[in-house]
Amino acid sequence: MNYSTLKKSLAVSFVALMGVTSLASAQDSTSTSSSAKVFGGRGQYRTWSFGINGGVLAPVVAIGGSNDFTNWDANLGYGISLKKQLGHAFGLEGNIFRGKLSGSNKDVAGGSVNGISDFETEIGYSADIRGVVNVATVDFLRRENSVNFFVTAGYGLIAYAPHPNTANPATDWKDVAGADRDKKYVKEAYIPVGAGVKFKVSDRVAFNLGYTMNFVDGDNVDGVYAKGTTKDKFSYSYAGLEFSLGSSAKPNLDWVNPLALMYDELKDPTLRQEVEALKNRVSNIEKSVEDLKKDTDGDGVADQFDKCPGTPAGTAVDGSGCPLPKMTTEVATGTTATGFETIQFEFNSSVLKTEAYPVLDKLSSVLRENGGKVTVNGYASSEGTAAYNLKLSKDRANSVKTYLVNSGVNASQVATKGLGEANPIASNDTEEGRIQNRRVETARN
Repeated sequence: MNYSTLKKSLAVSFVALMGVTSLASAQDSTSTSSSAKVFGGRGQYRTWSFGINGGVLAPVVAIGGSNDFTNWDANLGYGISLKKQLGHAFGLEGNIFRGKLSGSNKDVAGGSVNGISDFETEIGYSADIRGVVNVATVDFLRRENSVNFFVTAGYGLIAYAPHPNTANPATDWKDVAGADRDKKYVKEAYIPVGAGVKFKVSDRVAFNLGYTMNFVDGDNVDGVYAKGTTKDKFSYSYAGLEFSLGSSAKPNLDWVNPLALMYDELKDPTLRQEVEALKNRVSNIEKSVEDLKKDTDGDGVADQFDKCPGTPAGTAVDGSGCPLPKMTTEVATGTTATGFETIQFEFNSSVLKTEAYPVLDKLSSVLRENGGKVTVNGYASSEGTAAYNLKLSKDRANSVKTYLVNSGVNASQVATKGLGEANPIASNDTEEGRIQNRRVETARN
């Protein structure tokens, strides 16, 4: 076995060994189900991964093209990668790899072309950044895939030292590269374009097979400028392991298929039950709103709370829809003022509602402009003890007085009383009735 064959055998053995190792790991691994949601955001996934790879470097590419040597060798290459998955279908990946390229003219007459018999190029390093696109999956209708196909493209920098063997002393570019012949390597930009397939071994590990064509922005990778109008190129066929980084409580975004995830969620019977229950709740709320809005006699009190249905149009009513007793006082402007108003309060509260302000502002205006006095009677519903409700009713009456005094009414014009649970205007046996009984009534003296 010659040296070239030995190198090829080593490369193939390396790939096979990685494949066997990955398959063995797959048999021992157990898949965990994802708790991720379709619209849960990227934060619910692991998005970083680290990879190692090895394979075959060759000074040719699959799409063909011109080459400076008639024969090429397969050499061992190896590298590492770091990837950030930005979405289920796209990620950014940084790659670094090393190795060497070689070829010869042994199949031509004389074993050389233009006095050059063969070459060997050391790749000191090759570094690039690529976009990685997941383009297809074999098992589409699963929450998490286990076989993905991908394509890549990017931009990078290669540092290399060519060594062509010529009839005269061989030229070795290592340590004599650059314009001043003082650089270790020749450096050129290159564009990597590739494709591959990825197999899920476990929640943490994937086994990758890939092929990348690298197009160099120069014609000196093999040390020969035989075709000055062309650019050199080389390929890298590899196998590798990729390790997902991050919390084990999160699934890997690289394997997520959002359409399959949505399908899986929609067929979940629990979700269907929740949707039906939500629809029923919405329907009930809509019906309740319509009932609340219904006001047959147009007095501003909904039918379900109206204790005096059929009130004539224009009649002033209290919170229960019943006519208010009136005391009419002629004032200088020729207008009339209502002598009796009702202010409602929330449960266990003496804080004025905003809807009470217009009523109290009107009463304040009449008292400030025309004098006179007003009596403020506070009431409570029947929850709690009688003593507590008496205090609460006094606090409610005092809240009204405070508002009137702060608006400019003289304190001597306002008398307050706390009457507790006395004189209910509706039944305390229902919540609707208790709402009406939590009140303050004001009457001009």
